[in-house]
Amino acid sequence: MLVHDNNGLKGVGCRWPRIYQILPSLAGNCCNNTGPKTPLSTVKLPLKISMGENTRLAYNPSVANALTRMLRTRVLKMSQPINLDEVLQLQADTVARWHDEDIDNPYTGLQSAICTQHSFNFQLWHEEDIARSPDVSDAEIARVKRSIDRFNQQRNDWIEKVDDEIIEVVLSQGTPAADDAPLNTETPGSTIDRLSIMSLRIYHLQEQLDRDDVSQEHFDSVNRKLAVCKLQQSDLKQSLNELLLDIFSGKKRHRTYRQFKMYNDPALNPYLYNGKQAANSSGQSFAKSKG
Repeated sequence: MLVHDNNGLKGVGCRWPRIYQILPSLAGNCCNNTGPKTPLSTVKLPLKISMGENTRLAYNPSVANALTRMLRTRVLKMSQPINLDEVLQLQADTVARWHDEDIDNPYTGLQSAICTQHSFNFQLWHEEDIARSPDVSDAEIARVKRSIDRFNQQRNDWIEKVDDEIIEVVLSQGTPAADDAPLNTETPGSTIDRLSIMSLRIYHLQEQLDRDDVSQEHFDSVNRKLAVCKLQQSDLKQSLNELLLDIFSGKKRHRTYRQFKMYNDPALNPYLYNGKQAANSSGQSFAKSKG
């Protein structure tokens, strides 16, 4: 590995601090406070990297991959490529819009998966409201219960798809984690699901403040709940950002956890497959009696 300056070439040996001098400028080129300007995957090495007017770094291609990982790790300690402000804004905007318009999904990539997952929480929330009404018929309750089961299954399926999408981003822009790196008990997709539900809760609490048929005590209670929910939303966002920083810098592994919901699977729910067997047996007995 060689450093070239006006005095000619000289070996750097273990002089790695010289390499670290380029990291602030690299981070400035790749990231800012609002998210990545240039995807980290576009940082191509080995190339000459400017260290001022008279200094540049060059190195043997055999160390390119190792140095790339080091550079990306240093940059990702300061930032990670998933903009959580945009995620929260997506959730807030769609909750408001879907109350007036049909559910849509104008997003792409990871944000599209997040939007789809969020849409099932939106539908689940409103079916749950109907289920608790004392005025609906038994037939409507049965319909709502089936809808709740279906939306909850889709909600969980899409948590997994969000985590799968995050894996793709990690593979393209992150630092590979060691096989023995720690895992988190909750995946990023699960936290994004919790943020989705929190956005729904905040929207419907704010809706309460527009009522003209309630007391001041009701408003005070709602405002206290809103303050707690917004604090929890902020805490969740911060915790998720810290987890993503660890994942993208290779300090933690990311893995999609499969839910394997058994109650909706006719091959795994005993009531469903036993009921099917009983129905088949009844049908066969009836056919024999008619014969």
